[in-house]
Amino acid sequence: MKFDTDYIEKLAKIIADNSLTEISLEDGEQAITIRKDLPEVIQAVASAPQVSAPSVPQATTPAAPAPAAAPAKKGTPITSPMVGTFYKSSSPDAAPFVEVGKTIKQGDVVCIVEAMKLMNEIESEVAGKITEICVEDGQPVEFGQVLMYVE
Repeated sequence: MKFDTDYIEKLAKIIADNSLTEISLEDGEQAITIRKDLPEVIQAVASAPQVSAPSVPQATTPAAPAPAAAPAKKGTPITSPMVGTFYKSSSPDAAPFVEVGKTIKQGDVVCIVEAMKLMNEIESEVAGKITEICVEDGQPVEFGQVLMYVE
């Protein structure tokens, strides 16, 4: 698959039309990630071959100071492996996969992240007790966003 300008523009339109902030595709040795950092600014990064969309200069804003002595989260984070929509159960009327206080084993399904109409079961890589669920059912999630903590 060759990532041409029309294809990149179609992907950018998908991001804009669906309120997404990032989309990544991979085909063999080619990969493309299109990320929307600021409203109306879309950057494209591709490898093999290198393709990039025109970028708009961004105004620099001062970095916000880090919160002093923020309380540390307890446990190991379970993060989203993709951009999508978080679901706590397999269907609206089904019981949630996990709840705060529930003990899980490595490999247990803890939630679903829907990405491009595909339901992806997210399995725990650690065993322990759920100490916090950080996102609400039906909420959009980003790649690497913490979904929950396991202690």
